[in-house]
Amino acid sequence: MPRIHFHLQLAELKDKLLAMAALAQQAMAAAVDAYVTRDAGLCQYVRENETAINTANREVDQLAYDLLAMEQPMAVDLRFILAVIKINGDLERIGDQAMSIVYRCLDMIGEEVIDLPVDIATMGEYAGTMIRNSIQSLIEGDVQVAESVLEMDDEIDRMNRTAQSDLTRVIQDRPSAVRQALQSIIVCRNLERIADHATNIAADVIFWIRGADVRHQLTAAEAE
Repeated sequence: MPRIHFHLQLAELKDKLLAMAALAQQAMAAAVDAYVTRDAGLCQYVRENETAINTANREVDQLAYDLLAMEQPMAVDLRFILAVIKINGDLERIGDQAMSIVYRCLDMIGEEVIDLPVDIATMGEYAGTMIRNSIQSLIEGDVQVAESVLEMDDEIDRMNRTAQSDLTRVIQDRPSAVRQALQSIIVCRNLERIADHATNIAADVIFWIRGADVRHQLTAAEAE
């Protein structure tokens, strides 16, 4: 009976984490839409969502720490709880990055939209796919899906580098576009960081299933 109760608690922990993941996904998608369309209503939605994300973050951490303290789990169950704690942190930071995009949007509402050589919507869709796939790997315990997210990270890094280069040229050549170009540079960086958090989630799924820590390998690869 005690083990049945423990596994029910693990299931509850996973459900709470998945609910938080849904909030983080919604926040990122709404923030990108808000930035592209200069929609103040969507900005307010993301603000409210951020409060819910922070609340969920505390609840997940508390339940995870309680399970560690009271149940003293071993092997795969221990790795799962440790992975949940790390994934929980990455989801909360995705919410923070979404809020940063919202601040960039609010700063430009009312200004005439300037055509810039960057596709924020496409970058947002790509980062969103990485989040969805990382969460799918968590739901299904699928290492192959998790590994596919790790492979996607190079592409959004490339997209970010291209955007930074193109927007820097705009700043140098078009004084009237400097403010909006700078804001777009920050948003591209936000999206690249969101993709990094999705990659971290996938790496934590691999740790949970295989007991292999691939985060240090990712860091080394990025430094090369």
